[in-house]
Amino acid sequence: MNRAALPGYAMAIWNGPHVAEPTQLDEDQAAGFFRDTLLAARAVESHFNPVKMNYEVLGNSVPHLHVHLIPRYTDDPAPGSPLPTSFLRPGHPADHRFRADADALRGLLA
Repeated sequence: MNRAALPGYAMAIWNGPHVAEPTQLDEDQAAGFFRDTLLAARAVESHFNPVKMNYEVLGNSVPHLHVHLIPRYTDDPAPGSPLPTSFLRPGHPADHRFRADADALRGLLA
């Protein structure tokens, strides 16, 4: 997301045939999807240095397989609890900061 209020918040989105649930993937597809999800999460961890990563697989409003990657920081608004969804709504980071972060993440994934 290019306007997330939370630095490093991202989504891993399944780009194969439409499925709503990870259980609809065969073994190889599931292994590949979760491997890619972990690679993205590692890049976020490496660049943003959160103290914890949360992973949410919901699909209630968008029934297509995707995983929310939610970095947690020492100063987040809900220590020890899930973040309120309002905190994940779009914010407005500085454009130059977003581009620099995106370039850094691309480099870590290359």
